[in-house]
Amino acid sequence: MRIALAQLNYLIGDFEGNVSRIRSYIHKAKEMPADVVIFSELAICGYPPRDFLEFDDFITKCHSGILSIAEECHDIVVIIGAPSVNPSDKGKPLYNSAYFLAEGKVQAVFHKTLLPNYDVFDEYRYFEPNRRPYAVIEYKKYKFAVTICEDLWNISDDSLYVRDPMNELSQLNPDVVVNIAASPFHYDQPKLRKDVLTRNAKKYHLPFFYLNHIGGQTELLFDGGSMVIDPEGNVFDVMNYFEEDFRVYNLNDFNYQGKKVYQEKEKTQSKIELIHDALVMGIRDYFGKMELKTAILGLSGGIDSAVTLVLATKALGSENVRAILLPSRFSSEHSKLDAIELSDRLNVKHDIIEIDEAYAAFKDLLKPYFKDLPFNLAEENMQARARAVILMALSNKFGYILLNTSNKSEAAVGYGTMYGDMCGGISVLGDVYKTEVYELAAFINRKKEIIPQNSIDKPPSAELRPNQKDSDSLPEYSILDKILYEYIELRKGPNELIKEGFDKEIVKRVLKLVNTSEYKRYQTPPILRVSPKAFGTGRRMPIVGKYLS
Repeated sequence: MRIALAQLNYLIGDFEGNVSRIRSYIHKAKEMPADVVIFSELAICGYPPRDFLEFDDFITKCHSGILSIAEECHDIVVIIGAPSVNPSDKGKPLYNSAYFLAEGKVQAVFHKTLLPNYDVFDEYRYFEPNRRPYAVIEYKKYKFAVTICEDLWNISDDSLYVRDPMNELSQLNPDVVVNIAASPFHYDQPKLRKDVLTRNAKKYHLPFFYLNHIGGQTELLFDGGSMVIDPEGNVFDVMNYFEEDFRVYNLNDFNYQGKKVYQEKEKTQSKIELIHDALVMGIRDYFGKMELKTAILGLSGGIDSAVTLVLATKALGSENVRAILLPSRFSSEHSKLDAIELSDRLNVKHDIIEIDEAYAAFKDLLKPYFKDLPFNLAEENMQARARAVILMALSNKFGYILLNTSNKSEAAVGYGTMYGDMCGGISVLGDVYKTEVYELAAFINRKKEIIPQNSIDKPPSAELRPNQKDSDSLPEYSILDKILYEYIELRKGPNELIKEGFDKEIVKRVLKLVNTSEYKRYQTPPILRVSPKAFGTGRRMPIVGKYLS
């Protein structure tokens, strides 16, 4: 029994394109030859389709796509994910299903039982969970248990769900377990995924064939990392991360046609490398799937815009990225020189547009209203918004998409200007803390200096007033980021943080900044998600609330 895994990058709603690529990989599997080829969860329409699932026409096209693919299924079995209609007049109108296609038609449909409804997941909004008895399907004397993503994740002692699909399926004595998935990336997910799969294999003494999505779907990034686990719980193979991949495995002896990569990947894929590769893929797919080509960003000479420029250049090519230097009277000379040096090293076209004239015009316009009030945040924000006006004007005129360069630390505490440095089409570093941005810079510079060392070494500053430093307004990032991580990712309250040794007044101040800045985050561009708890769909907080205020 030879089983092929097709780890592909789908575009949500592109039925013609998705079906065409699936068909081509069925032909490829036949040529190997393979007996079975597996595609991922909701592959037919892409994941997550969200409220497209509420359109009858969308579901009709999903079903038509499945029937079209079934026509290719002669001398081969296809296991593939798609929504299916719930025939009952009770419950949600759809199931999240896996289709077993053979002999030119649908032989069986298996429905997902465990519907995640936490963090970025909202599947119970659309799908009815499977409530029927489980079944396996036999093909060439092998009994297949077909599961869908979360169905394997009820393995822990403190189970989230009352039903355990694998416990029930194991009673039917399957020979192999297939799991089709759409498991979004965060930097801890590869390890968690491996642990879940190996625990299942050890518990049930069965081989597991796990297939995941690959590619960026706006803020959600899918890393691939599909894998095969032997019945003893050993990882037999892991497919490429952040790349499409296709491999064929022999169920009898776990030989496969390809290069052994697992041990090498396990050694080299550090947290920062995973984040780096995820962000590059996220930028590339955001532009590619939106049929966009060119990006623009404001390049200040600081670390955030420098890292963003490098990532964008890797994703899109230097010829498709334009850097704009927007110095003011408060910009240091070395910041301008660092920005120019980085642009030259990357072969990125750059322009210098001084903002003092625009800034002065705004000040003159508002002078009758500001009168003789002292310089404060209003004047600082006017500079940031003047820069945004210029960047967005260039974006509109030439079709560039503006990359937002704010980091997670700034987004968390509201250290940014609405309609100024917080604007953009996509936020590249919005889920990367400032201390992690420095780690990314070190990773980028690991072989040779690309980002000028001065951009890394100098104290962070928005340069909106004389001799300004971020530390004038915020705790040092080494302290701030630890508090933010404990509060945002680990959901620890103020008392817990204080007990851990953080200064009481700093904790109160930081947490108040986080909570009172929620309204700003509601108006920011989508953020590429690389952590277990990113701002956006996975973290839903009220804008108005009393807690910790």
